[in-house]
This record gives sequence, C-alpha cells and structure tokens, in this order.
Amino acid sequence: MDPFGSSILIILLSAVFMSSSISLATSSSTSENFLSCVSTHSEPSNPISAVLYTPTNSSFSSIWHSTIQNLRFLSSRAHKPLFIITPTLNSHIQAAVICSRDNGLQIKVRSGGHDYEGLSYRSTVEFIIIDLRNLRSVTVDTAKRTAWIEAGATLGEVYYHIANKSNTLGFPAGLCPTVGVGGHFSGGGIGTLMRKYGLAADNVIDAYIVDVNGKIRHRKSMGEDLFWAIRGGGGGSFGIILSWKINLVPVPPTVTVFEVTRSLNQGATQLLNRWQYIANKFSEDLFVRAVSIVAGGATKAESTILVVFESLFLGSVNELLPLMQQSFPELGLQAQDCTEMSWINSTLYFAGYTNGESIDALLNRTLQPKAFYKGKSDFVTQPISITGFESIWKELIAGDSSPVIIMDPLGGRMNNISATATPFPHRAGNLYTIQYYMYWQAGVNATKDHLARTREIYNFMSPYVSNSPRGAYVNYKDLDLGRIEVRNTSYTEASVWGTKYFKNNFKRLAVVKNMVDPTNFFWDEQSIPPSK
Repeated sequence: MDPFGSSILIILLSAVFMSSSISLATSSSTSENFLSCVSTHSEPSNPISAVLYTPTNSSFSSIWHSTIQNLRFLSSRAHKPLFIITPTLNSHIQAAVICSRDNGLQIKVRSGGHDYEGLSYRSTVEFIIIDLRNLRSVTVDTAKRTAWIEAGATLGEVYYHIANKSNTLGFPAGLCPTVGVGGHFSGGGIGTLMRKYGLAADNVIDAYIVDVNGKIRHRKSMGEDLFWAIRGGGGGSFGIILSWKINLVPVPPTVTVFEVTRSLNQGATQLLNRWQYIANKFSEDLFVRAVSIVAGGATKAESTILVVFESLFLGSVNELLPLMQQSFPELGLQAQDCTEMSWINSTLYFAGYTNGESIDALLNRTLQPKAFYKGKSDFVTQPISITGFESIWKELIAGDSSPVIIMDPLGGRMNNISATATPFPHRAGNLYTIQYYMYWQAGVNATKDHLARTREIYNFMSPYVSNSPRGAYVNYKDLDLGRIEVRNTSYTEASVWGTKYFKNNFKRLAVVKNMVDPTNFFWDEQSIPPSK
C-alpha cells in the first residue's frame, strides 16, 4: 500500500488521525533518503540492496523473528524496523552507519539475539537492524594460539572451529552455543573456564570496529581507551564490532564432568552453605557451580528444593576424586558420578547435549525450544547463612512459580585480574554470581504474573547479596534497574543502573563514550551516555 495514499485517506476521513498520517509520510521520506544514501555509499559490484530487507519483502518477518530468542518480544504488535540489513561486507555496515546517522535512525545490531531484554531487535523509535549472521568466519592459528572471529559467529561455531584444529586448545566463554560473540565478548563473557583463564573479554587481544563516522578501526588506531571499553562495557554503545582477535588457551586432552543432585532431605542446604565458602578457593582447574530449582509436590508442603552441583575439571577422574575428597568431601563424589570426555564434548554437555551428539550440533544457530523468560543477576560477597538459605527456600516454594537460580563460583584467575583491567568490575571480593532465570510457555497474563514473581524474589534476596551498589552482570541485561527513555539522558540518570553493572568503571566508560561518540549516536535503553 502506498503510504502517501493512506495518509491522504486518513486525513479525509478524520482530522483525529492527522499525527498518524504525518508519521507515515515522515517514515516514507526517511526511508527514501536512507535508501538513496546507502546506494551512494554501496560498492557497485556488491550492492547493499542485495542484503537489505523492507517490511514488504516476503522474507522480512522470518529474518526479523529468526534470532528472537525471548518469546516475550515476538509479537505482531511490535514496532517494526524500517530495514533489516544482513551484511556480507564490512562496507555494508559502514554505509548503514553513515546513512543512519545522517537520517536520524537508531541502529540495532545483533549476532545471536540472546540479549535478555531484546534490545538488539526492538525499539520505540525509528530504527534499522544490522543482523551479522553472514559475518561469522572463524580463523584459527594453532601455532600462535590465536583466532580471528567475526562478530556474527556463535560460541558454538567458535568452539567447533577450534576443536577442528586442535584437541588441546579451547576458549573461556559461555555455556550456550547459540549466543553470538559480538554481544557476549562485549559484556565480559563468563563461563566454565573463567576461574582458570578469566573472562572471554580478558582474552581478547585485538578487534575491528566501525565507529560513528563509518571508519574501521583496530586496536592501534582506535586507541587503548576504546579498546578497554569494548571488552566488557556492553554492546551497542561505542560502535559496531566487526571481529575479535582472541588468545586461545590450553586444555588437557581429557576433562571430567559431573552432576550431583541433592534434595533438602539429603542435606542440600548444608552442602550449599559449605560450597559457598570453598568453591571460589578450589584449584583453578576445578569449576563447580550450584543450580537450585523447586521440585513441586502434590501440595506445597510436599515441595522441596533440589540443588544440582555441576562441574568441569581440567583433568582425569583419578585426579579429580582425591582433589574433591580434600576440598569438598561433604559432597561424597564417587567415580560413577563422573564422566571423562574431551573439552569440546564438555561444551556439548553443558549445552544440554547428553545423548552422544556429534560436535556438528554446535553449528546449529537456533536455540530450541524457545520460551518466554526473564533474567536478573546478583553478586554475593558474604556467605549466606543456613538460616538465610532456609528463608530463601520458603520464599521459593511459597510462590506459584519460581526461577531457576544459577550460582557460578568466582575466585582463581578472576581474583588476580584488577577490577579496572576491563569494564567488568566484579573480581576479588566476590564469591559467586547469581542468575535468576524465570521461564514460561504461556501468554500475556502468564507473562505479567511471572515477571512480578521474578521481581518479588529479586527483592527478597536483597539482604543476602552485594550492596552499595548492588551488583549486576551487564550480559544479563535487566531494564528493571533503569533505562534511558531518550537519547539525551544524562550520565547522572544513567548511573542508577550503570554503577550496578560497572561500579566505578562506569565513569570511565562515559568519558570514553564522549571521546568517540559525543552526540550519542549509538544508544539504547541501557547504553553508555557521554560525559566529560
């Protein structure tokens, strides 16, 4: 339908809809100007038109929805982007940046679509999406123990290509293989190897980025301030990452995993209480996390809490058992609880592939099954008492729905990296991080109820976690902490949530932002604002 014709009809029918007609006409004018601009900046041999989709394209909706992982944001009522661009060349991204800037369009960039609040594919203002799905090459150099990774690659693709070149090299990053590296590395990147090697961002040694002027910069030309900011300062604030250069890390040919589940009647509370005193002090080769879930009974009185202890050990069962007997004998780990495998197969194991799947499964870029979900996070700096855990269990069991609570231990290498080395500040002094993950499969009413329940539990946890500020992990984006409603939101207003993610590093991030993007072109609801 011709938008100008629609506007005229609306005006004739009723003056009440005047604003709608003006908006449509404005959008049409903006769209035409943008298309003209990118055509001018496009290479004739590789025109951007070949990778640009409008809402009238038959593939538009399927591309838009393809990497929306959170069904909360998969709605026919969602504000559509004016365009989706799936670049195959860096020049396509450069043209999109220049022309979006010149036409006042917001840019959303996604590589995997896992961002918890959907900020890579939704907005309330006119915007375009740059979907990096076609820029996902992984080039591994085993001799130098490095790799170049395009920002559209997923963690699964990274792990797969490393393993194809070496069974004794790996990389410390997240557990979900469909997460895109563009956002994951930008926010830090926690995972099972972080106690040994730090975060994913701690192992980034170079990068290419498109800046606000459409120029491509690498580490030397962008400068150390910007290079510092992009390794943990969150995605979407400083430019568009094209690729990362990473240091690969050594892993043994054999690693060991285990999963031990205990109920309250089996001493889960006492075990978890003990775990929080020692998990951050284990050998750096040993990662043991704890996952708490509500196991429902026929009645509330019959419900219980299950605590699942999940582990990755960089070594054999014969090495692990005496180490556990020395460090955590209370768990009673037995050889039959453990499974030896390669490191690459451990990435499949932690992703939920437990039926002998081929590592080719890591190349599947689609998370299944998708769900409605909400995530929140905390950091714990003082052990929670047994009485405290008992109160928490009562709160979890009392509700009609409760989140999975995932507790990942810190310590080890994480303690030895300065809180200012990268924007991720949650280093020494933090025992473990908590992720609250609430998921459901129903619609609008269930969403309202589950969101409210998640917030209730988060508020209930406040006496037990870090404070002044209460910490949060930027890769578990949470708009409940605060949001930018307009592009010119001040540093002071943004610091409400910014200091939770970054503590004192937030100020430096804002100063870097002012250096590289003083007009705040790259912005979203929780981006870094410029400040002097």
